[in-house]
Amino acid sequence: MPAAEGALEVWTDGACSGNPGPGGWAWATRDGRQDSGGEAGTTNQRMEIRAALEAVRALDGPLVVVSDSTYVVNCFRDGWWKGWLARGWTTSARKPVVSRDLWEPLITLVNERGDVSFRWVKGHSGDEMNDLVDALAVEQSRAVA
Repeated sequence: MPAAEGALEVWTDGACSGNPGPGGWAWATRDGRQDSGGEAGTTNQRMEIRAALEAVRALDGPLVVVSDSTYVVNCFRDGWWKGWLARGWTTSARKPVVSRDLWEPLITLVNERGDVSFRWVKGHSGDEMNDLVDALAVEQSRAVA
């Protein structure tokens, strides 16, 4: 899905110490808006999804969610969610979709809004905003440990 004209970019990231273990999520925009949080017993993938969900919930108008999670980005870029819904929230391997409790509201919001797109960024590659949300997510994972 191409980005809407004038879309705000929001970087998202999740972190986890152990998998499962204490985790953190974060999002931030170049204009200084940001949020983060953590959970005591979670997984890295859950925190990646949660970061995107919290950003989409918090920010109005057209968005580009920039994530280093191929899981999050590919779900929307490749339309995985369409198959999940068609199969009653099961994967192509007929297994239940993991983290449905986070995926379902994220997919619903993205579809209702129609102005959210996703872009992948390589993690730990010197992208200033990706490094910021990584640090915020790690800080939250340590705070709940």
